[in-house]
Amino acid sequence: MYAIRRWSSAHARFLERIYTATRPGILAGLRGVTRLFGRRLDTPITAAERLVKGVVFDCQMCGDCVLSKTGMTCPMNCPKSIRNGPCGGVRENGMCEVKPEMRCVWVDAWNGAAKMKDGDAIKDLEFAVDHSRIGQSSWLRLARDE
Repeated sequence: MYAIRRWSSAHARFLERIYTATRPGILAGLRGVTRLFGRRLDTPITAAERLVKGVVFDCQMCGDCVLSKTGMTCPMNCPKSIRNGPCGGVRENGMCEVKPEMRCVWVDAWNGAAKMKDGDAIKDLEFAVDHSRIGQSSWLRLARDE
């Protein structure tokens, strides 16, 4: 997963284009499914999101996705779960202070964001993760405007 996570950051612009093109259709489809079936399909939809985003981004399913703002890098992969930038313990070589064999998630996030058209969104401050949403679908939450 680590290698694919690094690939996603390196190809953030390409993935941003896919996201921008597919987002309206995905959300419209999920709104339609919700109107027809209510919440009965939440479990399989969440499982599909977990699979797709897990493989491509090593997504941790926080329920409040910010991939499009963080260079297509999931900040929840930070060992300290820091959501608004590096902790200050980033080593000179860009590696994590907690896991020295891992590149700092935020170094990859900034590099990925620099390649994106809307890369300045990384500068937006995010609230702390609402732990009651962990494991839930952020796609469904967006579609339902929750």
